[in-house]
Amino acid sequence: MVEVAALVGDTGRATMLAALMGGQALTASELASRARISRSTASGHLGKLVRARLLDVTQKRRNRYYRIASPLIAGMLEGIKAVAAIEVPQRHQPRSIGDDRLRFARTCYDHLAGQLGVAIADALVAEGHIVLAGDGGEVTASGINFLSAFGAALGPKSGGRRIFCRPCLDWSERRHHLAGHVGAEIHRCCLERGWLRRDRDSRIVRVTPAGQIGLRKTFGIDLSGGRAPAHLRAHGVMNLCLWTSSAE
Repeated sequence: MVEVAALVGDTGRATMLAALMGGQALTASELASRARISRSTASGHLGKLVRARLLDVTQKRRNRYYRIASPLIAGMLEGIKAVAAIEVPQRHQPRSIGDDRLRFARTCYDHLAGQLGVAIADALVAEGHIVLAGDGGEVTASGINFLSAFGAALGPKSGGRRIFCRPCLDWSERRHHLAGHVGAEIHRCCLERGWLRRDRDSRIVRVTPAGQIGLRKTFGIDLSGGRAPAHLRAHGVMNLCLWTSSAE
């Protein structure tokens, strides 16, 4: 773990990994642009990350596409960032609107993170649909019914070795959101329902007007600036800042 932390500690490599944490596959040129480094420097960094098995690379025509090697690697990288934020607090700097949006809702590989991701996890735990303990998670009988009605496909995939449900330490909130197959399915369902929209070339996720209504009715999460129900207030789900996408 120490060797991995040292490997991802370089600013250029860290920036490229952060871009890939959105779950997309990107070329070396795209990653070099995100990190504001030369193409040759980016290629050197990417080679090290591939050899360390943090990234996978796929050749398609003339381009090589890089992506996080697995959900487990994504969870490990998120955990390293969360621990670093706790052990080495950043010096105070004025936060931008983009920073606030990233902290409110973003993708962590293929599931939701930030205030919104934590709020959904809290809501499911408060209702007894999910039990989180240590590094593991369990979906209860009521949770299976609730998530199935929501549209989540909870059956195991053939030959799949994906972790079903687990907590993932959120680097900005320093609390847990949901990862694993269950977390990915919740994210997918929210996108398919039109509740969320992803910013282009960013991990930022925006809540649509339909999403504001749906999240309140389904999970009891109030994004309007008002207070959440009492059973969620006890879990810290209240007064979330709302960033809606513009109507089209």
